[in-house]
Amino acid sequence: MTIEFSILGRGRAGRSLAKAWGGRVALLDHRQRPRGFVLLAVPDQYLEALAPAFPGRCAHLSGSLDLPGVPSAHPLTSFDGEARDWTGTPLALTGAMPEFLRQAFGELGFAPFELAVELKPLYHAVAVLSSGHAASLWLGAEQLLRDRGVALPGRGLWPLIEATLQHVQSQGRAGRTGPFVRGDEATIARDGAALPEAWREIFLKLGRSLD
Repeated sequence: MTIEFSILGRGRAGRSLAKAWGGRVALLDHRQRPRGFVLLAVPDQYLEALAPAFPGRCAHLSGSLDLPGVPSAHPLTSFDGEARDWTGTPLALTGAMPEFLRQAFGELGFAPFELAVELKPLYHAVAVLSSGHAASLWLGAEQLLRDRGVALPGRGLWPLIEATLQHVQSQGRAGRTGPFVRGDEATIARDGAALPEAWREIFLKLGRSLD
């Protein structure tokens, strides 16, 4: 199969996309300088120095950073280095994306939409809140219990997390449950008092963020 373009960067995003596209792409180290079109799958901090090496023939995966004259395609997902089913996963496009690359992402199931340059930081902040920060909440909550000697049996917090995700996905705001939704101020105060100060602030602010 003919190589159509190269992916520069062997991180989780680069590896996942390369496995999904198979022999149509070359997965290369970020220090290489291939011919043809290049998809830059490197951390934002390296993009400004790397993109000029491929004038007019590269795009990048950053959801936050905008580089004038360099289009971007940001898949709204979390990669693990493996090819997955990305059907219906939003793909934020900014700039003049080559049609062949737009089509290549579409063949993997991504759903493209145009994202204005000025909205990229907000969009990416929302992505971070939904992914990295949500994961920090789950892992931190589990650690709070472990620190007090509570080891949940079975699958731990995961049945609660999964059920919550399902309810919110199907019902939106109506899928939220708990004392903040019920307006149970006595329970909120009691639960908050049991938390370390930093976690108490998060608990109260997040709980009232949709009021």
